[in-house]
Amino acid sequence: MINRSVLVSGVVIVLAGISLGSSARFTEQFREEKPNFLIIIADDCTYNDLPLYGGQNAKTPNIDMLAREGLTFNQAYLSEAICQPCRSELYTGLYPLSNGCAWNHSASRPDIESLPDYLRPLGYRVGLAGKVHVKPADVYDFDMLVGFDGNCVRNPTQPHNMDAIMEYMSATRKGQPFCLVVALVEPHVPWVMGDASTYPAGEIDLPPNLADTPETRSDFSRYLAEITYMDSQVGEILVALKESGAEENTLILFTSEQGSQFPGCKWTNYNTGIHTALITRWRSRINPGLRTNALVQYADVTPTLVDLAGGNTDEIDFDGESFAEVLEGAPAHRQLVYSVHNNLPEGPPYPIRSVTDGTFHYIRNLLPGEIYIEKHLMAKEISHDYWDSWVGDDPLRKPESYQLVKRYMRRPPDELYQATEDPFELNNLADNPEFQEIKQKLGRALDEWMEKQNDPGDQVDTKEALEAAREGKHLHGREVNRVLH
Repeated sequence: MINRSVLVSGVVIVLAGISLGSSARFTEQFREEKPNFLIIIADDCTYNDLPLYGGQNAKTPNIDMLAREGLTFNQAYLSEAICQPCRSELYTGLYPLSNGCAWNHSASRPDIESLPDYLRPLGYRVGLAGKVHVKPADVYDFDMLVGFDGNCVRNPTQPHNMDAIMEYMSATRKGQPFCLVVALVEPHVPWVMGDASTYPAGEIDLPPNLADTPETRSDFSRYLAEITYMDSQVGEILVALKESGAEENTLILFTSEQGSQFPGCKWTNYNTGIHTALITRWRSRINPGLRTNALVQYADVTPTLVDLAGGNTDEIDFDGESFAEVLEGAPAHRQLVYSVHNNLPEGPPYPIRSVTDGTFHYIRNLLPGEIYIEKHLMAKEISHDYWDSWVGDDPLRKPESYQLVKRYMRRPPDELYQATEDPFELNNLADNPEFQEIKQKLGRALDEWMEKQNDPGDQVDTKEALEAAREGKHLHGREVNRVLH
């Protein structure tokens, strides 16, 4: 056994790098026993606001317990830090341009398949409770379960009820296991759930990518309360699983989704947008209390579940690849992960592409001369008060607020960050001579990926391309070039 350790929030945690025996035998045993799958999704929760990833404020006893009992991924990512595209990626194993959902409030192509299509032929019931936010329904044909609010902007969130998911999990029969997604709506705005008084605004340690204003502190306090409320729901779901009798042979995956609705998180390609929390637990198979540095992303989840369910992923044209071997103890998976951003319809075009090797993160802003605008943050009737407080902060008295506004709205053509040392990505190394070789290497890899994805770049983030997708034409890749020219 090879052990390594890392210091996270003052706690030394053993990193995964172990052998659990023959990989082939282990995977075959997975397939023979037909495990259940339980996927729990938070909504707009920045990964490193969780204590498990270094967060200094939030109290998350149930997520922490899940990590102590399972395997935590230090390097998990999604391809687009927007609700609908990232969920489409998660359920299809395809990148945004491959599945057709490359903008928020759009839709995937009608000719693709998703998790229910892949698992039902393998004997699974495939259900979803809570937030859906993917379409068309024919592609995402889940068994729809009641009990969790599907409206992420309701004020307040409707009370949740465990009865339906308990019945679904309890109905497991030999030969017909379940795959159940419970998609929560916290801590998505509005931040109205939980007890904000447990997070006094003046005592919060704000992350360094947020301007320190009274309004930011007030909103961040409410956001933290929603994280704790979300964590309590995770705890109730885990209890329901145990009471269902299906706990021992159920692979749990918890993910925090994309970053929160603060500047520089959701709707960006920064680390605090696309980096996600991912915890797996499988009592009968995975050794507890481990962490892994293996690079994975959302496109890998569906191939992994199909693989463990006994399907042949070689026969399916996934963009992702199964990380079943990481669950077995393999220390690595991908060499690179990739991300995109198309700003329509949330603001004017501002296309971004990026790639990371887990240490260095290269970001390419395709229209750097434009000003970045995101209506949910900046429109007074939609946003909270924090953005106005950032812009209104006296730049002579508090230049740091001005610099954060500038970072968000005016971006250079290239950005390069050593994310392992600079997780909030405040020190751009793109023009540093010492890092030119790394920048060029990652830039070439990004070019190759865009070529494979038939991604023409800034032409994807256009009104014409978005409207074509909404009309069912689902243009992607070079089809955009063909129609627009």
